[in-house]
Amino acid sequence: MTKQEILKKYFGYDTFRTGQEVMIDAILQGRDALGIMPTGAGKSLCYQVPALMLPGITLVISPLISLMMDQVKALNQVGVHAAYINSSLTEGQIHKALQYAAQGQYKIIYVAPERLETESFLNFAGHAEISMVTVDEAHCISQWGQDFRPSYLNIVRFIEKLPARPIVSAFTATATKQVQEDIVCVLGLMDPEILVTGFNRENLYFEVRREKNKNACLLEYVSAHRSDSGIIYCSTRKNVETVCEFLEDMGIDATRYHAGLGADERKRNQEDFIYDVKPVMVATSAFGMGIDKSNVRYVIHYNMPQNLENYYQEAGRAGRDGEPSECILYYSPQDVATCQYMIENSQERQELEPQVREILMERDHERLKRMTFYCFTNDCLRDYILRYFGEYGNNYCGNCSNCLTRFESVDVTEIAKKLVNCVGSSRQRYGINVILDTVHGANTAKIRGYRMDQNPYYGCLAKVNMNKLRQVLNYLLLENYLTVTNDEYTLVRLTDRTKDLLADGAHLVMKMAKETEKGAGALGASQGADSGNAGGRKRKGAAWLEDEERKLFEALRALRMEIAREEKVPPYIVFSDKTLIQMASLHPEDKEGMLKVSGIGEYKFEKYGEKFLSCIRSVRKQGR
Repeated sequence: MTKQEILKKYFGYDTFRTGQEVMIDAILQGRDALGIMPTGAGKSLCYQVPALMLPGITLVISPLISLMMDQVKALNQVGVHAAYINSSLTEGQIHKALQYAAQGQYKIIYVAPERLETESFLNFAGHAEISMVTVDEAHCISQWGQDFRPSYLNIVRFIEKLPARPIVSAFTATATKQVQEDIVCVLGLMDPEILVTGFNRENLYFEVRREKNKNACLLEYVSAHRSDSGIIYCSTRKNVETVCEFLEDMGIDATRYHAGLGADERKRNQEDFIYDVKPVMVATSAFGMGIDKSNVRYVIHYNMPQNLENYYQEAGRAGRDGEPSECILYYSPQDVATCQYMIENSQERQELEPQVREILMERDHERLKRMTFYCFTNDCLRDYILRYFGEYGNNYCGNCSNCLTRFESVDVTEIAKKLVNCVGSSRQRYGINVILDTVHGANTAKIRGYRMDQNPYYGCLAKVNMNKLRQVLNYLLLENYLTVTNDEYTLVRLTDRTKDLLADGAHLVMKMAKETEKGAGALGASQGADSGNAGGRKRKGAAWLEDEERKLFEALRALRMEIAREEKVPPYIVFSDKTLIQMASLHPEDKEGMLKVSGIGEYKFEKYGEKFLSCIRSVRKQGR
């Protein structure tokens, strides 16, 4: 079969997405390949399609058990025989799986990196025809990545031990230029086809909120989205427990996930979420990597993550089916302190050489600064993220809270100069809050104790709203007119650029949300325009279906859940929300019509087609 025939028969798509065909063609030509493609771009098809066309077996190195199980279930659902080898299996099961693989029953085998150097697997690999080794979540092999895993270094040694070098392909969703180069170098990719399709996810809406009462805001949002599945990320296990208990007490079907839970409970809670028994998951960053749940409609960060790599990877778990979804971050200054503590006390670095540990810590502090700047920029949030990964847009996306807020240009030159001069006159010895309290003329024990009430700039900006002062200071940090130290005290310091601001004739203009002057806060931009209500922006996808179509969508979703329970698979593995929405919109009447729906191929039609056609006929008949 051709690649187009495989795409339609097994996966139900008529055309390839951007970049997929480039990677597939390179692999089929025998070239190594590196794909940097955002979540939801279809990375898995880039190696699954050629795997079905290459003569031997494709090994997919994957870091998490959940990812392997998810992918293997999905492949088996469309008629592709696949297996996984990891610690969830007994030695007897692993032996049986390898025996079947040696007999040619599997075209694709997912394997954990830890298994590569075991005697049984090396023995199997030494006698099998391995056409390709695919490295998923490839950023894990780079020490400069946000999620380095030493076990990934096993991959290089494993490939060297094979009788013949196979094609090597690697894929990840988030990688800076430095990490991309590291992947190519460490894996030893030979003349690879390198594809960066772009990090933009147009279906995702981004918002930052500064909330004094996060729980109240969270409950309001989740209550307005009860029919949706969502993930709420917290920075600590304690927060996960507290937030989950709060939501449960408020009648929300929520569950939890963090490394402190027993393996059985983690598995049970994860399955409750995947199978939509409990549509809301409250979790630490330990949850989600490799979870291919396509119908997550929102991801809320209850706490700010340590870096943009983690944030974008976690936020990207929303809307994997391409349908509109929301990514909202609740920011508070305490989040920065928590992240700093985690960086300073990282257990993973204790075994490293002191010099290496210091370099990595400095790098992580710098990443934290960039993450913090994201939380108070008034520019396009999407553009800020894309620029971090080396892409450049036009600074207006129309689908983030900043772009949907009414801004005005404000001359803040005099305010900025006085803030900078206060930092200089205090010999750069104090943090942000002390500087702000000083220029605002606060009469507190701390200010008197530091003798900042005797500073020449004490009270010079007493008539300026404190929220506006904080915005200006944040902007000075963002534009590098000021900086903060990376130690636990985070002292404000001058920079080489400070003198440009203090020069005669210098002017500084910044965007400010008009709502801010009415007390919306330093991040008032997030509360403006269409995003201030509990339901967020107007939603698309299923929410935009007409009444009759919406009724049909709900009936199709109920049938999907019934089938999923019978077959003991996640509902989205039967059909994605996107596929159901198209069914409800197109209401096909026969096989020909069903095969025009995205995500329905020959195999899935034979398995489910008549049941869904019957449902469509029944609902439409009732509506007449």
